[in-house]
Amino acid sequence: MNTPTTGRRVLLAAPRGYCAGVDRAVIAVEKALEQYGAPVYVRHEIVHNKYVVQTLERKGAVFVERTEEVPPGNIVMFSAHGVAPVVHEEAERGRLATIDATCPLVTKVHKEAVRFAKEDYDILLIGHEGHEEVIGTSGEAPDHIQLVDGPGDVAGVEVRDPSKVVWLSQTTLSVDETMETVDALKEKFPQLISPPSDDICYAPQNRQLAVKQMGAEAELVIVVGSRNSSNSKRLVEVAKLAGAREAYLVDFADEIDEAWLEGVTTVGVTSGASVPEVLVEQVLEWLAQRGYGDVELVKAAEESITFSLPKELRPSLARRSRLKEGRGARASSRPSSSADASSDHLLHPCPHETDAARVSSPKVTNDGRARSGQ
Repeated sequence: MNTPTTGRRVLLAAPRGYCAGVDRAVIAVEKALEQYGAPVYVRHEIVHNKYVVQTLERKGAVFVERTEEVPPGNIVMFSAHGVAPVVHEEAERGRLATIDATCPLVTKVHKEAVRFAKEDYDILLIGHEGHEEVIGTSGEAPDHIQLVDGPGDVAGVEVRDPSKVVWLSQTTLSVDETMETVDALKEKFPQLISPPSDDICYAPQNRQLAVKQMGAEAELVIVVGSRNSSNSKRLVEVAKLAGAREAYLVDFADEIDEAWLEGVTTVGVTSGASVPEVLVEQVLEWLAQRGYGDVELVKAAEESITFSLPKELRPSLARRSRLKEGRGARASSRPSSSADASSDHLLHPCPHETDAARVSSPKVTNDGRARSGQ
């Protein structure tokens, strides 16, 4: 039986949550545990989400900050953010079998950095200092790369030859954020070369576009995501710039303060690119219990891209892999960008895009709206 409408509603962003690179990385950890057993060591958090990390830890994944923490003869997986070549060398010295879960879009940037370095370009890497992806990309050509962390850094940038300078970008930045820095760099270096193809991941941009569309209508926007996730934090900023009175970042529904709902008729809900859908469902249930049972999708883009698993985890190749028989053998892989069917796993059910919905959870109907019901 449907609950009566109260005039309160939720605008639910689409797309939201897992991008293809994150989905691939999470499945990779699960498949490694299935095929090779626990423990599987992962260098850094596989993705920037507390729930995902805690869930994988319960299954047998062990997250470490340094390669040297992994006992010899074990498997170590590299996170979606990528690593520098020196990390592969550390793993080889430690007699570790490696599985590379680097997002293919990050790998593309790594290859571009190597190519431009070989051609003796100065490479200006636009990104956030200390971010794992930036550390990994910089490590591909440390003598040629300098970090530019926003337009404020441009004044201090110096290059050897202004006619041989190119910019690359951390993939998880938005187009707006990146191009603001690029424009400032081009004022200083008019001959600045752009990369041959777009380095910016589609996922943060699409999620920000949906938030921009709903920000003008929503007095409150709740972003589900962890505080160490750059793209999740950026969604909060975008929501406020788009017109939302308030926007907050939460890992779980129980972090929402009921005081945020005072005087609010429309709540926007979205999630960062590392967030499983189950956490969004819990937020929607929490809101429905407080009278926000009508849910309207705000669809900004279609996403259909998928990535193949690392080769050691593909069924046809895993049988020939030396990982299981000789876990200390060097067995790293470069990820492929070809499509592969997504594996069924428990971290990210998506009831709002299928016929499966929980009891008392809001259900989306064919016209794109949703009502709470049983």
